Amino acid sequence: MRVKRYVWRGVDDLSRVDRVSVAITGRGMYAFGTATSDTFATAWRLGVDPGWVTRRLEVASRGVDWSRNLVLERGTDGVWTGDADATGVADFPPPGLADPCLVEGAQDCDLGLCPLTNTMPIRRLGLLERHVPETPLTIAWVDVPSLRVIRSDQVYASAGPGRVRFRTADGGFQAVLDVDRDGIVLNYPELAIRQEPT
Repeated sequence: MRVKRYVWRGVDDLSRVDRVSVAITGRGMYAFGTATSDTFATAWRLGVDPGWVTRRLEVASRGVDWSRNLVLERGTDGVWTGDADATGVADFPPPGLADPCLVEGAQDCDLGLCPLTNTMPIRRLGLLERHVPETPLTIAWVDVPSLRVIRSDQVYASAGPGRVRFRTADGGFQAVLDVDRDGIVLNYPELAIRQEPT
């Protein structure tokens, strides 16, 4: 199993650095990583099946006097479950998935501030192999650092060689993402830019 390592530097927060290790095999994608900033740190692990559908995301988020943990899973029946806990004092919403019905039909998770989790819809939709028009998706979005899980309606489309158009369905955010041949983000405007591989 060949593991590739990537580093992103935050654009919105210059103190944030994401480090990720990724293995793509015939059985899916497996990845783990960390994000550190001046105010919090996260560590996570992700499992994706051969069809580029999320199976499991584990995340731990830490601050000076608080900590949160989340295990988010998508069953073979498509039903999402979330197990979460929190300690300490933080001015955040509660962690976890309050209502699984809100993310019904979602095939992907999206870990906030982490460019890697755009890879699943990019690969599953074949956005780099052919022209794909705007395709709406329901996403289980994990807010960082609170680890609250909410529904996010997103739209993906091809945008030319090595480029993917992404927007939220309500039009609140849109961007063209530069990606490599594996579908992993190089440049995410306003969020992060990838550094040279380590």
